[in-house]
Amino acid sequence: MKRTLFFTVVGMSILLSACKSEFEKIRASGDVDRIYKKALEYYENEEYQKAQTLFELVVSSYRGKREAEDIYFKYAYTYYYLQQYILASYYFKNFANTYAASDLREEADYMSAYANYQLSPTFRLDQKYTEEAINGFQLFVNTYPNSERVDECNRLIDLLRKKLERKAYESALLYFDLREYQAAIQTFDNVLKDFPDTENAEQIRYMSMRSAFLLAKNSFVEKQEERYKEAETRASEFMARYPNSRFLKEASNISEQSTEYLNNVRHQNQSARAGS
Repeated sequence: MKRTLFFTVVGMSILLSACKSEFEKIRASGDVDRIYKKALEYYENEEYQKAQTLFELVVSSYRGKREAEDIYFKYAYTYYYLQQYILASYYFKNFANTYAASDLREEADYMSAYANYQLSPTFRLDQKYTEEAINGFQLFVNTYPNSERVDECNRLIDLLRKKLERKAYESALLYFDLREYQAAIQTFDNVLKDFPDTENAEQIRYMSMRSAFLLAKNSFVEKQEERYKEAETRASEFMARYPNSRFLKEASNISEQSTEYLNNVRHQNQSARAGS
C-alpha cells in the first residue's frame, strides 16, 4: 500500500513537472506563432493564468494583424475569469476604444461595466465601483438601445441603485440613532430626492417626520417654535399622503403635540401683548 502510494505521488510529481517545463519551454522559446497557438489552447482549456501570460508575450507582435483583435479580447477575458475585475474592466474598455469598428465592441463595453458590477461591495462599504458600474451600464444602454442586453443592464442598474439607496437610508438612521436630528432630516430628505421611485417612501417620510419632531423637542427654547411648525407641517403632509399608514397614530400624536406647543406659544404672546 505504501509502495503504491509512493509511486503514485512520484508519478504525479513527474507529470506536474513535465507540464510546468512544457509551459516554461514555450514561454522562453521566442516563437511567436507557437506561443500564440499554445495560449489559445490554454484559454480553451480554461487555464487562464497560463493563457494570460502567453497572450501578454505576443500581443505586441501581432499589433496591426488580424489576430490582434482576438488576442486582446481573450486577454481581457483572462482577467475576468481570474476574478481580477479592476484590470478586466480596464482592458475591456481599452479594447472597445481601440477596436471601435469591431463586432466584439458591444460585448466589451458590457463586460467593462459588468466587471465593475462584480466589484460592487456590500452597502456598508465604499460604493465607488457600484457607481462606476451604474454609469457603465447606463452608457451601454444609451450607446446600444437596441441591444438584447439592454433589459439586463436596466435590471442590474436597479439592483445597484437599491444598494446605494440602502446605504443612504442607513446613514440617515445612524444620524437618527446618534440624535443628530438635523443631519438625519437632511439625509432622509436627500434619499427621497435621489431615489424618487423608492418603495420605502412611506418609511423614509415617517422617519423624517420623527426626526423633525425630536429636533424641535430637544432644541433651545428660541428655536422650538420654528421647529415645531416644521414638525406639524410634516405630520400633516404625512397623514394626508398616507391615510391608511401603520404610522398614522404616531403622526397624529406628533401633529397634536406640535399644535399644542404652538397654541401655547401664541397664547403666551397674546397675554404678553395684552399685559403691555
